[in-house]
Amino acid sequence: MAKILVIDDEKSIRDTLKEILEYEGHKVDLADDGEAGLELFKNNKYEIVLLDIKMPKKDGIEVLEDIFGVATDVPVIMISGHGNIDTAVESIKKGAYDFIEKPLDLNRLLVTIRNAMDRSSLIIETKTLKRQVTKTYDIVGESEPIQMVKDMIEKVSGTDARVLITGPNGSGKELVARWLHEKSERAEYPFVEVNCAAIPSELIESELFGHEKGAFTSAHKQRKGKFEQAHAGTIFLDEIGDMSLNAQAKVLKTLEEKKVSRVGSDKEIHVDVRIVAATNKNLKEEIENNNFREDLYHRLSVILISVPSLDERKDDIPLLTNHFNELICADYGVPKKEINEDAIEELKKINWTGNIREFRNVLERLIILCEKEITGKDVAAYAQPISK
Repeated sequence: MAKILVIDDEKSIRDTLKEILEYEGHKVDLADDGEAGLELFKNNKYEIVLLDIKMPKKDGIEVLEDIFGVATDVPVIMISGHGNIDTAVESIKKGAYDFIEKPLDLNRLLVTIRNAMDRSSLIIETKTLKRQVTKTYDIVGESEPIQMVKDMIEKVSGTDARVLITGPNGSGKELVARWLHEKSERAEYPFVEVNCAAIPSELIESELFGHEKGAFTSAHKQRKGKFEQAHAGTIFLDEIGDMSLNAQAKVLKTLEEKKVSRVGSDKEIHVDVRIVAATNKNLKEEIENNNFREDLYHRLSVILISVPSLDERKDDIPLLTNHFNELICADYGVPKKEINEDAIEELKKINWTGNIREFRNVLERLIILCEKEITGKDVAAYAQPISK
């Protein structure tokens, strides 16, 4: 059921709507004029608003505009005893979900509310699906370093060449890997990611190659490994510099033979995968320190793509700011914030040790904490709250 705000200056209408809607299971708040209603709307989260047009202090059309200045995806149903075609058309043009004349046909009102709830559910579902489908987003930027990355992706994505992506944490290595997959002929098949740094060394083999039931104490059933799951698609070995030497040897064997054996089995299973790996470590130094196999490095690094840090591409900050502003505001269902030039300049002054990941978090913080316009003072106050 929905949480509904009723804004109407007629007490009898308010009381009647509250009684009927609460009987239907909804939670209802009441306001007797536009200003009071707007204050309630700003301080609470509502699924639906019932809004009278003719009211003292602030009429319904003005309140409608102010509501959409706070949230753009809440259905507002206009109600009026002074209805005419022009008023109805004006309210719909300004974004109202529907227009119902007084005296209210309660059956029609309940149907309209139910339809508005269904629409809201569809909007939420669509946003969720879009976030999932467009998780990879876009590689935003026109600076020379990022343009070189884009050009390299275009050249190699259509091949099955193995790619090693290097760059600092938070710079977007996973994004590059996903682009390589989505622009390839394997795009319709799985993209399977393995964070080699997050898996304990004693479990990495089971994670990559799978295991048979009873292969070890907790192996209660057979399980396919990541290489099998990625068959015909792409496997992304993130933070491969943290993989154990024993696991590296098995990955090398898989690259050479295109076969895997599950833990606890001698049976070999053919796998057809494209391998993309990434690391924030200097693998040549790791080789010298005997932490990484040189033969595996040469197998993985057919193509090398170096992702620049944000500090190396600060000319992209205006584009990145606009991109994340649109993305984050859409996620929160609020109007896009104004970000002035002073704010952009302040963002450019920051040393972005966390790169794009840190930059997005800062933009989200600013969007949550600031009013309609984000200024240079806001960036100075909120971007780096912890003194260094």
